[in-house]
Amino acid sequence: MLKDFTKEPFDILIQAGQSNAEGYGFGSAEKPWEPNERVWYLNENFTISQAVESVTGNDIRSNFSLAFARGYLENNLLAEGRSLLILRAAVGGTGFLDNNWKPNDVLYLRMLDMIKTALDLNGGNRLVALLWHQGEQDAVLNASYETHYNHLMTLVRGVRETFNVPGLPFVAGDFVQHWEQENMAICTPVVDAIRAVCRDCGRGAFVESDGLLSNAQFSKHHPFGWDDSVHFCRAAIYGLGERYFRAFTEITGTDA
Repeated sequence: MLKDFTKEPFDILIQAGQSNAEGYGFGSAEKPWEPNERVWYLNENFTISQAVESVTGNDIRSNFSLAFARGYLENNLLAEGRSLLILRAAVGGTGFLDNNWKPNDVLYLRMLDMIKTALDLNGGNRLVALLWHQGEQDAVLNASYETHYNHLMTLVRGVRETFNVPGLPFVAGDFVQHWEQENMAICTPVVDAIRAVCRDCGRGAFVESDGLLSNAQFSKHHPFGWDDSVHFCRAAIYGLGERYFRAFTEITGTDA
């Protein structure tokens, strides 16, 4: 029997950015995600499905929204009778400088359409947070501090203004340290800009990535056949999600 999502009010998480938001975490995890009937995805094709880890070849692949969702549930932030809807708006290898996330760019407009679709499902639906991880692509394209700051601040303000949620919490995070340390010259301006937007936008938080391993550091095996230093491994992506959730609770003043 098909589920009628117009009958069920949602708390909505926006998960946007590039590949580390989309989720390329492989390897083992001590506490893997267990599907929950109260946690759902709004997918890029505007279908709704239960929130699950995905499979690439023979490997399980995860993303940080699942660890965030687990914290949200375990800390009783999801009120009785409500469910959590995660908007899976992130796409790997995308940035501002390659014309994907600026106003009027395809992924930015699709994100807005996903948000509108989610809100229109039920009058009781509400936006909870914008979870962002992006910047590696713009670093590779040699984005300056000022350029990246302006683009990201425009995105945050655009979402808040479009949906009249001026206090919507915004959480963003640092790159995988393995890759960042190998590319400090191009990474520093972008990471500094992200950190500054989190500081200046109001109700924002920046998540550090120290101690979180890449796929290459965690395991020599990688399904794509290359030495992957740019993506958090599966255990680390859960750690990142837990840090995003703690940052969210600090913004909102919620006990966790």
